[in-house]
Parts: sequence; structure tokens; C-alpha cells
Amino acid sequence: MATRATANGGGDDDEVAEASPARGPSPTLRHRHAAGKGGEAEGELVGNGGAASPEASSVEQVFADKAVPSWREQLTLRAFVVSALLAVMFSVIVMKLNLTTGIIPSLNVSAGLLGFFFVRLWTSAFERMGLVRQPFTRQENTVIQTCVVSAYGIAFSGGFGSYLFAMSDTIAKQAPEATDAGNIKDPHLGWMIGFLFLVSFIGLFALVPMRKIMIVDYKLTYPSGTATAYLINSFHTPEGAKLAKKQVKTLGRYFMLSFFWGFFQWFFSGGDDCGFKNFPSLGLEAYNNRFFFDFSPTYVGVGMICPHIVNVSVLLGGILSWGVMWPLIARKKGSWYPATDGDSSLHGLQAYRVFISIALILGDGLYNFVKVLLRTIAGFIAMVQKNSRAMLPVSGNGSPTAEAISFDDERRTELFLKDQIPTSVAYGGYAAVAAISIGTLPQIFPQLKWYYILVAYIVAPVLAFCNAYGSGLTDWSLASTYGKLAIFVFGAWAGLANGGVLVGLAACGVMMSIVSTASDLMQDFKTGYLTLASPRSMFISQVIGTAMGCVISPCVFWLFYNAFSDIGISGTEYPAPYAIVYRNMAILGVDGFSSLPKNCLTLCYIFFAAAIVINLIRDLTPHKYSRFIPLPMAMAIPFFIGSYFAIDMFLGSLILFVWERVNKAKADAFGPAVASGLICGDGIWTLPQSVLALAKVNPPICMKFLTRSDNVRVDKFLRG
Repeated sequence: MATRATANGGGDDDEVAEASPARGPSPTLRHRHAAGKGGEAEGELVGNGGAASPEASSVEQVFADKAVPSWREQLTLRAFVVSALLAVMFSVIVMKLNLTTGIIPSLNVSAGLLGFFFVRLWTSAFERMGLVRQPFTRQENTVIQTCVVSAYGIAFSGGFGSYLFAMSDTIAKQAPEATDAGNIKDPHLGWMIGFLFLVSFIGLFALVPMRKIMIVDYKLTYPSGTATAYLINSFHTPEGAKLAKKQVKTLGRYFMLSFFWGFFQWFFSGGDDCGFKNFPSLGLEAYNNRFFFDFSPTYVGVGMICPHIVNVSVLLGGILSWGVMWPLIARKKGSWYPATDGDSSLHGLQAYRVFISIALILGDGLYNFVKVLLRTIAGFIAMVQKNSRAMLPVSGNGSPTAEAISFDDERRTELFLKDQIPTSVAYGGYAAVAAISIGTLPQIFPQLKWYYILVAYIVAPVLAFCNAYGSGLTDWSLASTYGKLAIFVFGAWAGLANGGVLVGLAACGVMMSIVSTASDLMQDFKTGYLTLASPRSMFISQVIGTAMGCVISPCVFWLFYNAFSDIGISGTEYPAPYAIVYRNMAILGVDGFSSLPKNCLTLCYIFFAAAIVINLIRDLTPHKYSRFIPLPMAMAIPFFIGSYFAIDMFLGSLILFVWERVNKAKADAFGPAVASGLICGDGIWTLPQSVLALAKVNPPICMKFLTRSDNVRVDKFLRG
């Protein structure tokens, strides 16, 4: 990083440069592979994690004079109070993203910053009151981070924007078939909370016995967990604390700006297609094809967090689909599909939008599934050969590898192995939760037979290991890919007449929750290993955070569901695009392709193959060229919902690009804070907006744009 100071920044750049080595790489994007956290945008395409810089190679020497608190001392009341507050905030933000585009960026930086800030505020307040305050340690900071991320992670893995909402009558009405009662289950707060409690905990027990193999013996990188650990370690050094305070102030400024901008916009949205969100900034014809800037701080912030290639890929996908393909296919109306079907019918143009995007997602997902699986197998074989002379311990009781280790590794390994989680707890917990789920889930979904669940729980630990191991090597989580696999396997097993659509979607939830939670827990163990947080405190905070998420996320979704009557409908503010995608995958799994309009299946084959070929070219081409090749998964996102958010994201990417050219040190240090502020402010505005909607308080003004001829007709009508 640059070390020079500028006239604008005073000494800030020097402080940024001093703190940056300890801070290490920061996570950039959780590209959820549901569209790739690729991932919905599913897989988890997560950031720039990696090895520490040379300056940061002896982190534990910096903290050598500080006692490490016991695992009980790491679990403080203030940690869980702060975690609960942040869990609500981030669950609202993730829910909004889920229901608009499905792109979920990594919020780890903002969670870490705000956790650090609120506990510092707590301890300062106690100090002023003359009360004895407990020191705020990096281990407690790690507990907060783990709890918050596991809580708001349920807002994604709970399927509120995908498989769970896909069960509803709202989404079923937009699908071509399977609209009978046996394939529909409308959301209700009670069964959603119960379902999440049944499926979200079992993944926590699946891989606990493997933690030493994954973290200590195989030394898997887990780039996101490593990057988070560097971030937390840096907060607790003098230089890092100074930088963190500046970052929090920056986040706060942009939070307030974004929040009040959302409040201001609300006054002008008093009707359908009214307000700044429907501003035809590129002209009315472009607006009709969903090309416009909608003044959304959220997606400008998302664009600043996502890698440039993701933003460019999304924009290219929008241009290809809404700028070229859909206008051309629309001209075939009456030839390729019935002229009587509207644009939203899945027997008409909408079918091409939905199923071609599904083809891209499945092609990209299949390619990366095979690639990660092969790399996982190859890496596993290499690790076994490397450690063949040593016994491979399962629960931490075996002998460590005989390699020479550094002071940091020795210190970390010693504390990581100190507080064991008994294997009896892991195996017994898995068996107990599985037994309860097998007996209870059929009460929620009668179509989901007990033996479907039993098979899922037998297979799940193997898939969870593959996903966790692959995530440790590549930082890609393929949880949503395993979920899609469950849709096809269990849906086809049940059959359409026996509620196969609902069975496939419910099985997707079971599989996705187990695989995702197990991988996330390993990431947290890696973070705890690098910050000397106890595995026990990590596990307990993950359990508590998951329990928080199982209550908070359904409540937040229920607020959205009741406040906005058009949620889940294409073309509205909250279209929940992946809900219709997942439902149509389930229909394909049980019914095949017979209902698709003319040439739709041919185009699906072409785009499925194109996704595989593009990924193959990316992997075979040197990095200096491959970094300019677009990502098929990202391109698929606007195929269904339009390009308006892609323009927002591209603008955010452009802002960051220019900022990096002008002052890279400041951009690296404060870019994530600015982006997080924009995302958080606009996201939190959704809470008062929902309350106003529930109270039937409507915006007073409708700002709408018409063509000149339409305006003349309106004026004549108003004059009577």
C-alpha cells in the first residue's frame, strides 16, 4: 500500500499503511451459490483471503503479554446483547437483498467494525459510571463476529428468498403447473420457526470431530475465516484501533446519508411505479426494458464490495438479455408462444427469462461442483500421503504432524486443542437432532416422508465434509448446489402426484442447511484458531447465534410479508427472483420439459453448455486474460429481474475503481466502510418503512414520468 500522505488526508494514509499489514486481506463478496455469501447470486465467491504478509507473520508475539481468557470468560453478556442487536440489523439487510435480487455481499467487515464499536461504547459507559469493566479482548470480538454471522446467515440459508418462499401460493400462481394444494404451503411464522430449529442445528454437529484434521493437520486456508481473523487481530493493536475508529466514523456518516435518502425518497412513492426507484434516467424506452438507475444506495454499496468482474458480468448479462434477447424473442410472439399470453406468463416470454437463467445457473453450478470436488479429492489424497507417517486424530487426541512449526502455530495449536468438544457430544447431538427431525418434519410437511429425511441425514455428513474441505481450499461454498441436487433427487422420488414439488423444496432446505452450517462452523474454527478463541466458545456462540437467527429471520420475513402486499410478484419492489427459479427447478424435477414454449429448451441447452465452456476457458486461460472473462452465474441474475440493479452495482464499482486510482491506501481502508454504511442505512430504513405500511400510512406524493403524448391525454382528462 502507499505510505504517502496527501493534502486531503493529512496523516491518515500513514496510519492506514501502518495498520494494513496486521489487518491482512479482507473478504470481498459472498457470492451465494444459491445464485453462488455463484454463489444466489449463489456459490460463495468470497474474497481476497490468503496468507499473512511477512510483517504479520508473528502476530502472537504482539499479544504475548496478554493473558488469554478461559472459554467461559469469552462468552460475556455484553457480547450476546451486542450480537442480538447486530443480528436484527443484518437480518433486515440480508432479507431485503434476498427479496430484491438475491445478491448477498459479505457483511463480515461491517459486523466486525460495529461489534468492536458497540463493545467499546459499552465499556466506556461503564467506566464513566465508575463501574469495574471487563477488558474487551479479541477472543470476545471473535465470539461476537461468529454469533452475528451465524444469526444473519439463517436469513439466507433459511430460504426466505428461495426454496421456502417458493412453496407459497404467491409463487405457485406464477408457475405453469403444480398449483394443487399438495404442492403449496403458505408462509406462517409458527411453522417457519419450527422448521428452522429442526434443520439448522444438525449441521453444527456433523463435522465437529474433524476440526483438528481440517484446521491443524491439513492446515486448510479457509480464506474468509483467515481474513476475518486478521481483521479482528488488527482491531486490538494500537494502530488498528485508531484505524477502526476512523472506519466506524466513516461507516456512520454514510449510514445516516443512506438512511435519510431512503426517508426522502419515500415521500415521492405514493402509488404504483412512482418515486426515484422508477426514474427513467436512460429514457422511457430503456425504462420499459428495465434499464434505469434506481437511486439505490444498497446496490451502489454492493457494487463497491463485489469484485469488478462480478459487477461487469451482471451488467453484461442485463445487456445480453434485456437489451438483445428478450426484444428479439418478443417479436416471435404468436409463433414461438401464444400471442394471448402476457409477458408474465410462464407459457410465454417469461418462460424464456426464467428457464434460460436456470440453465446458466445449473451449468455454472455443475462445472464448479465437479471442479471443487476433483480439487477436494486431489487435495485430500495429497494430504493423506503427506501425513501418512503420523496417525490422523479424529477428536484431537492423536499426535500432531512432525513438521517444525512457528511460535504462532505452536501457541495457536496448544490453545486450540486445550478445550475439547467431546466426540460423544458431536455424535450424540447429530443422532438426537436427526431423530427429532425425522419424527417432526413430516408433521410440518406431510408429503416429506420420514425415510426421505433419513436418507438425507445419512448422506449429509459426507456432502458436508466435501463442501467444508472444498471451502477450505477454494473459499467456494456449494451449499446451494447440493440443495438443488436434493430438489431433483427427492422431487423425482416423490413424484408430482405425491407433492413432489413441495418435497423437493423441503429437502433442499434440509440439505442446504446442513451443508452450509457445517462449512460456516469450520470457517469460524479457523477464525478462532487464529485469534486464540476457544473451540468451545466458538461452538457455543454458533449455537446461540443460530438460535437467534431461527427466531429473528422468520420474524423479519413475516414483517416484510405483511407490510408489502405484492412481495414475490415479478416487476415489483420485492420480486424474490430466486423463489420462482427454485419452484420451476422443482417442477422440472418432477415433470420434465413438456410445458416449455417452442425453442426454449434448445436455448436452455445452448446456455447450459455456454456456462460450462466459459468457466473452462476461464480456468485454462492465464490470469492476466481470464480476469476479464465474465462469470456465467453473475450474468444469469439479471436475465429474470432486469438490469436496474446492475447499473447501480456498476456505478459502485466505478466509484471504487476511480478512488483506487486516486488514493489506493484510503480506498482499501475506507471503501468497505463506505459500502457498508450505504448498505446498512438503506437496509435499516426498511424497518420504519414496513411499520408505516402496516399502519396504513401512505406516501403523500406520486412522482411519475410519462411520455409527452400520455401527459397531454392526462391533462385533458383532468381538465374534464
